[in-house]
Amino acid sequence: MKLSLKVWRQQNAQSKGKMVTYPIDGIDGDMSFLEMMDVLNEQLNDKGEEPVVFDHDCREGICGSCSLQINGQPHGPDRLVTTCQLHMRTFNDGDEIVIEPFRAKAFPVIKDLMVDRSAFDRIQQAGGYVSVNTSGNTIDANATPIDKADADEAFYSAACIGCGACVAACKNASAMLFTAAKVSQYALLPQGQVEASTRVLNMVEQMDKEGFGNCTNTGACEIECPKGISLENIARMNREYLAASAKG
Repeated sequence: MKLSLKVWRQQNAQSKGKMVTYPIDGIDGDMSFLEMMDVLNEQLNDKGEEPVVFDHDCREGICGSCSLQINGQPHGPDRLVTTCQLHMRTFNDGDEIVIEPFRAKAFPVIKDLMVDRSAFDRIQQAGGYVSVNTSGNTIDANATPIDKADADEAFYSAACIGCGACVAACKNASAMLFTAAKVSQYALLPQGQVEASTRVLNMVEQMDKEGFGNCTNTGACEIECPKGISLENIARMNREYLAASAKG
């Protein structure tokens, strides 16, 4: 395939960025999107030009670091896939593909297509964990019976990989779906009840401090999420938050 790539180039968060057009040829439909980007960078290297910076790690749809805005959609036009799982057969010969970083105040550009998503880490650190006494008083988790439905829902919530597609899809750049998934992961399990009140209050407070917007109720986050995290998590987080606020 021959393609025309319009790629966002930006030196850092303080610099003014711009779109640069790169023609590319010899792209096989079985290539992943990131493999296509590798080909582009090889060509740029051969020309003595600076390659395009983009984030990636596992290339197996697990880490979420490959987040790109492709033709205006987080992770591209396919559903329930990360950018590294998107294949070039999704596109047609002669297509123009616009490639941008995720756009959000809380996700400042590091360089080109790579953004700083450490805001998610700080939300997680504010309460997305279970404190465990490891001084010889630990109890085997398997000794605590958990309803199958609750266990399944907790696993579904835990499937969130923190890629930020929910933020990129939201016109308010809201992190509600991410935060709600991390709250739900523990709210559904007995191990998470001890710190339930402080967890939801602290994580929502940190989310607001990071500069994310409020939920738009449009549902774009669920549609663009590569793991299909449900909006039900936001409703659960809101209930948890109201209950925790009532306790004072």
